[in-house]
Amino acid sequence: MSTCDVCGQSENMPYRCNHCGGTFCAQHRLPEAHDCPGLDNWGDPSGVFDSGFDDSVDTGSESGLGRFIPDTGRGGVFGYLRGNVTYLMLGLMWITFFLQYVFFPLVLGFQAYPFPADEWRMAFVLQADHPEYVWTWFTSIFAHGDLGHIALNSIVIFFFGRIVEQYVGSRQFAILFLVAGALAGLAQIGLSHLQVLLDMSTTVGAGVLGASGAGLAIMGVLTILRPDLRVYLWFLIPVPIWAITGFYLIISIAGIFGAGGGLVGGNVADMAHLVGLLIGLAYGQRVKGKGRMPTQLQFGGGGPGGPGGPGGPGRRRGPF
Repeated sequence: MSTCDVCGQSENMPYRCNHCGGTFCAQHRLPEAHDCPGLDNWGDPSGVFDSGFDDSVDTGSESGLGRFIPDTGRGGVFGYLRGNVTYLMLGLMWITFFLQYVFFPLVLGFQAYPFPADEWRMAFVLQADHPEYVWTWFTSIFAHGDLGHIALNSIVIFFFGRIVEQYVGSRQFAILFLVAGALAGLAQIGLSHLQVLLDMSTTVGAGVLGASGAGLAIMGVLTILRPDLRVYLWFLIPVPIWAITGFYLIISIAGIFGAGGGLVGGNVADMAHLVGLLIGLAYGQRVKGKGRMPTQLQFGGGGPGGPGGPGGPGRRRGPF
């Protein structure tokens, strides 16, 4: 049983708007009946309410990266991606993990562990001594150090990425994920060079890889849009997302200045975490109030271009 976001009427079979994520009764199911934010960006000369790649939110001018994101309008080859970019990013992460630890070492013969071959690092690691390898700005986002690393990032992106994608639209979510991930990695190797210049270190770091910067950007956006969202640590302890974000902010700053000790020491890319989080907070502030946060956390039921992810169309799991 759900309630209409406009009139509060209880509905056994509610309607869900694919543009704003709201839940409505039959009377308010049409976009114009519930003042859908997507109407502000209609701009459709053919008179069909279709925003192309889920452009239900006006987030300002599009970044240069946007022109490389494929068109996922209705009937297009990439139509399935509409509303499912979160799952696409997760899939690319696990495909890359397979390439890292199965295909490259066992098929191509390039060692991955404990001392990676140069070819392996050239393909997957954003290296401080080779920032000109532009492809690694992005391949390093999907590559990970070990099973625990990719598992933790997958959990964050799976549970939180879908909410952010619903709010900002699939196209903007893809841009946020790639830009935040790339800038987070570049910031980390930039810090390594700065430490050498300041004689704080004799060598630059080995490099950076992982989707932590992108994942923390997602958390930063949610912290602004829904600071009271409860997150269950270890699936048991309810904690508001603002507290988790604040914790990561503190330990990342502490790690950068060497005050974290064992908690944030070792191979943790503290600068990448901090930059990813700050990008998410800034972007969340930019899009706040320009869309409607869904009243329920929904898995599956993607945009009109495809049936959605795990669970199939319209399957829901509990309120926020």
